[in-house]
Amino acid sequence: MKLIAFGMRKDEVGFAEEWAQANQIDVEITGDLLTTDTINQAKGFDGIIALQTIPYDDALFSEMQKMSIKVLSVRNVGVDNIDLVAAKKHNIMVTNVPAYSPNAIAEFSVTQLMQLLRKTPEFNLKLKANDYRWAPNISRELRSLTVGVIGTGRIGRVAMDIYKGFGAKVIAYDLHPKPELKEAGLYADSLDDLFEQADVITLHAPATKENEHMLNRDTFAKMKQNVLIVNTARGTLINTEDLIDALKSGQVGGAALDTYEFENPIFNHDLSHVDIEDPLFNELLGMTNVILTPHIAFYTETAVKNMVEIAFNSAQQFLTTGAVETEVK
Repeated sequence: MKLIAFGMRKDEVGFAEEWAQANQIDVEITGDLLTTDTINQAKGFDGIIALQTIPYDDALFSEMQKMSIKVLSVRNVGVDNIDLVAAKKHNIMVTNVPAYSPNAIAEFSVTQLMQLLRKTPEFNLKLKANDYRWAPNISRELRSLTVGVIGTGRIGRVAMDIYKGFGAKVIAYDLHPKPELKEAGLYADSLDDLFEQADVITLHAPATKENEHMLNRDTFAKMKQNVLIVNTARGTLINTEDLIDALKSGQVGGAALDTYEFENPIFNHDLSHVDIEDPLFNELLGMTNVILTPHIAFYTETAVKNMVEIAFNSAQQFLTTGAVETEVK
């Protein structure tokens, strides 16, 4: 059995090498992203480990089939840019990492909300200007607020537990309600009901066609004045232009965004010596009531180790048994 891992970052390499040694499997590691231009590096290998950051289309899966590659294991949850129909057509098994560390993302989302609530960005600017006055940046306490959690998968449920620990009232919405949460009466009657009740809305939903621009001009209008938005899920869940308008009008009081609708050319790249030619992103950067981070909610040692090991284990399991628990269907 031979595996090749594409797009490996330095922080992943050690975990991959440890896995290869422990399992006595031949593993090739490259920092190159998996594309139709680099797929030729996979000749002679049985499976590919990759990070899904760019679209994987029919042309790519066609090349995999020609090389007799049998499995593509992605080291992340999201598969929104993978053409699963094409993968099936070319007999390529696709696996993902359904849960690498729900705590990492849930904890980060709460951390960012606390910064919004305590006006940290505004006070940082005042400190830089030698202005040490408190007013008018008075805060609200989390225990006095209603937090609306959209998406009650593993991450959403951990976030709910954390918010409850702060004493906040927690309500939730999910297209596929969890029986135990429904029995506990934690679900709002509808998404509109959640919008009307919540002082904070935190997104933990996947990027699907149904969820695209879930938050937009119309839905912002249904929310409480001065609502706070937290997004550590997927950038496409929010219509960015509509969010900026809502921030300017005061309908949205602040936003903590670890994902951005058009993030791929920006996040995890060193752009310190170039101008970012994205007017929406630049406008968000200039807002004092917006906290932007470059998709780092997942980025902990525990999460990275789990992402690497689960992806390699999935490829090994499929190549050994012909079936795998982490198959993307």
